Amino acid sequence: MPALMVGFDLDMTLVDSRPGIAACYRALTARTGVPVDAELVVSRLGPPLRTEIGHWFPPERVEEAVTIFRELYPAYAITPTVPMPGAAAAIEAVHARGGRVMVVTSKLGRLAKLHLDHLGLAVDELAGDLFAEEKATALRAHDATLYVGDHVADMAAAEAAGIPGLGVATGPCSADELGAAGARLVLDDLGGFPKALDRIIGLALER
Repeated sequence: MPALMVGFDLDMTLVDSRPGIAACYRALTARTGVPVDAELVVSRLGPPLRTEIGHWFPPERVEEAVTIFRELYPAYAITPTVPMPGAAAAIEAVHARGGRVMVVTSKLGRLAKLHLDHLGLAVDELAGDLFAEEKATALRAHDATLYVGDHVADMAAAEAAGIPGLGVATGPCSADELGAAGARLVLDDLGGFPKALDRIIGLALER
């Protein structure tokens, strides 16, 4: 069996970044004067920043808003962010089985790293600024064994990479939606991840 490499999404999979991202959007509104419903934004985390910004800003101001948001992010979004329940144990479970962990996220890599460092999450590889099927490039490059995420786009990433997708119903997508998007297995949260990992490894060994 190839070496174990487990990919995880970041927002609402490993970390609950909703309070920090909401604070960052409120700061963006204060800076630009453009109203943004921060609570609505954090209820649908997953797609790239430009996609969300485009719902609130006219096209000619999107790049300006993206730049300002990313400037504000370290000051507003890092400290309020907390690990999702079971996140540290999930990473530990991979390492305990001789595997490695990578995060593949639509967030810029340097901003994602701030979260991981602040929370002490021991990730071995990080790939940022990728969404949906784009994530498959990083997953394939690192020979990922499976990919764990809370969004239907994460399941599309796993399918594009030719690996199992494991859904966690902790974000904007329901268990039914994750299943319909191709998740091999859907968990309520990461608390069940160690047992699920053993099950997936066992299935791979039987092949």
